[in-house]
Amino acid sequence: MLFDGWAQVPDHFVLLACCALAAGVVRGFAGFGLSAVLVASAAFVVAPREIIPVAQMLEIVASVALIPSVWRDVNWRWLTPMAAGYVLSIPLGVAALAHLPGTVLRVGGCAVLLLASLALLLNLRPRLPDGLPLRVGTGLLAGFFAGASSLGGMVASTMLFAVSLPARSLRATLVVLFFGSACYSLLWGLWQGIVGVDTVHRSAWLALPLLAGIAVGAHGFHRISEAGFRRAVLVVLAVLSLAGIVSVAVGRSA
Repeated sequence: MLFDGWAQVPDHFVLLACCALAAGVVRGFAGFGLSAVLVASAAFVVAPREIIPVAQMLEIVASVALIPSVWRDVNWRWLTPMAAGYVLSIPLGVAALAHLPGTVLRVGGCAVLLLASLALLLNLRPRLPDGLPLRVGTGLLAGFFAGASSLGGMVASTMLFAVSLPARSLRATLVVLFFGSACYSLLWGLWQGIVGVDTVHRSAWLALPLLAGIAVGAHGFHRISEAGFRRAVLVVLAVLSLAGIVSVAVGRSA
């Protein structure tokens, strides 16, 4: 009887599988964006409070698939202080997700990220001193948004683009960072009561389309130039930010 429930296809599976496939393509190519794509697209049929833990579980699946191929390119001078910031701020973000309405936070975060990505596309870069305070601060801000609204990867990647890390290093650092942050977020989600059997059930069904998308995205990454990658990812950031705003607006008007 226990396995009968697991054999049952989740509601809206075809749509969610398409969302997971698209999220996998973006994640495999850019190294981030899985959660943002999945939450923005699936929010039309599943509440963000339910789909965000699924996205975090799928982040783990994606990272396990990608880490062996990117490990040697990780920038540890950025990863370690960012991870420390994540550890401190993810619990605050998860608590906000559990107890506060997330629409205003998500729209505000998406609006800021949209402006930042457009500025970087226009080559309007802030002169940020690359040092320990910036790296820890990036982790604190990204960790809060990772726990609260699935935007942590977009925040971290925007900052890494602002300091112009090489494409391979940027992608590899984000892949490893998201593995640790997703595991940590899920533990706090269990504590807050927003991770349950349904989370694991949906994640198990969506893992295969996600991995198929990752394979397609990773193939694209290895065939693109450094300049082409940077421009493509900034476009992805802008589109995901806009999609996040639209999904909230449509959800509220429905």
